[in-house]
Amino acid sequence: MANKAKICLVSSSGGHFEQLKMLKKLENEYDIFWVTEKTEYDNKTNYVLIQTGLKDNKFIFKMLLNTFKSYKIWMKEKPDFVITTGTMVALPLALYAKIFRKKLVYIETYARVTDGTKAGKLMYKFADLFIIQWESLKEIYPDAIYGGSIY
Repeated sequence: MANKAKICLVSSSGGHFEQLKMLKKLENEYDIFWVTEKTEYDNKTNYVLIQTGLKDNKFIFKMLLNTFKSYKIWMKEKPDFVITTGTMVALPLALYAKIFRKKLVYIETYARVTDGTKAGKLMYKFADLFIIQWESLKEIYPDAIYGGSIY
């Protein structure tokens, strides 16, 4: 029996993580692990990183820490794919996917109907597969694949 592909599912907490959880059924066919931000509520995840955003005055420091923590996760898990719905917490693992020549899949958030996210616009340039949940986003992401709602 061949080994199952290993998938890293990573996103920020809240709505992004709720959308990513819609892919839970991948556990039936693949070896998956979950990464999100540490928050006050239990995300039932394998790994947590530090919550941050562009407006955080400690953003650079937190991203550096997340990059180091993500490297440790990467070296332990060695995923074949990284699937993310964004945002900042996913950037280091997306970077490692590209460095180690693994596949990066980005799913633009369901909340964006007519305009893309900052993370989406960045990931669009690097993702091996970029999926949108609204056909209207084809104007912003012309090469994206319309996958319909993740729900």
